[in-house]
Amino acid sequence: MRLTDFWTRLDEAFGSGYAASIASDQVLSQLDGRTIEQALAAGEQTHVVWRAVVAAYPDRVPARLR
Repeated sequence: MRLTDFWTRLDEAFGSGYAASIASDQVLSQLDGRTIEQALAAGEQTHVVWRAVVAAYPDRVPARLR
Protein backbone atom coordinates (compact mmCIF):
# COMPACT_ATOMS: atom_id res chain seq x y z
CA MET A 1 0.00 0.00 0.00
CA ARG A 2 1.34 3.41 -0.92
CA LEU A 3 1.60 6.03 1.80
CA THR A 4 -0.90 8.26 0.01
CA ASP A 5 -3.40 5.38 -0.05
CA PHE A 6 -2.86 4.84 3.66
CA TRP A 7 -3.65 8.48 4.50
CA THR A 8 -6.66 8.49 2.17
CA ARG A 9 -8.07 5.42 3.92
CA LEU A 10 -7.44 6.89 7.35
CA ASP A 11 -9.20 10.11 6.34
CA GLU A 12 -12.15 8.16 4.91
CA ALA A 13 -12.51 6.05 8.03
CA PHE A 14 -12.16 8.83 10.61
CA GLY A 15 -12.54 12.17 8.85
CA SER A 16 -9.54 14.35 8.19
CA GLY A 17 -9.43 16.16 11.53
CA TYR A 18 -9.88 13.09 13.68
CA ALA A 19 -7.53 11.02 11.49
CA ALA A 20 -4.71 13.49 12.12
CA SER A 21 -5.34 13.31 15.85
CA ILE A 22 -5.38 9.52 15.89
CA ALA A 23 -2.17 9.39 13.86
CA SER A 24 -0.27 11.67 16.18
CA ASP A 25 -1.81 11.00 19.59
CA GLN A 26 -3.17 7.44 19.81
CA VAL A 27 -0.66 4.81 20.93
CA LEU A 28 -1.49 1.39 19.50
CA SER A 29 -0.37 -1.79 21.22
CA GLN A 30 -0.30 -3.48 17.80
CA LEU A 31 2.48 -1.07 16.87
CA ASP A 32 4.57 -1.87 19.92
CA GLY A 33 3.27 1.11 21.85
CA ARG A 34 3.91 3.65 19.09
CA THR A 35 1.62 6.07 17.35
CA ILE A 36 0.86 5.72 13.66
CA GLU A 37 3.22 8.60 12.88
CA GLN A 38 6.00 7.08 14.97
CA ALA A 39 5.61 3.67 13.35
CA LEU A 40 5.68 5.12 9.84
CA ALA A 41 8.66 7.33 10.69
CA ALA A 42 10.49 4.26 11.99
CA GLY A 43 10.00 2.57 8.61
CA GLU A 44 7.13 0.26 9.43
CA GLN A 45 5.38 -0.84 6.25
CA THR A 46 2.12 0.92 5.57
CA HIS A 47 0.10 -2.27 5.24
CA VAL A 48 1.31 -3.38 8.69
CA VAL A 49 0.29 -0.05 10.19
CA TRP A 50 -3.07 -0.20 8.42
CA ARG A 51 -3.75 -3.68 9.83
CA ALA A 52 -3.00 -2.29 13.28
CA VAL A 53 -5.51 0.51 12.73
CA VAL A 54 -8.17 -1.97 11.61
CA ALA A 55 -7.47 -4.18 14.63
CA ALA A 56 -7.65 -1.24 17.03
CA TYR A 57 -10.83 0.22 15.51
CA PRO A 58 -12.80 -2.68 13.99
CA ASP A 59 -16.14 -0.90 14.28
CA ARG A 60 -14.84 2.34 12.78
CA VAL A 61 -13.13 1.07 9.61
CA PRO A 62 -15.64 0.15 6.89
CA ALA A 63 -15.31 -3.29 5.30
CA ARG A 64 -14.54 -1.72 1.91
CA LEU A 65 -11.39 -0.14 3.38
CA ARG A 66 -10.04 -3.22 5.10
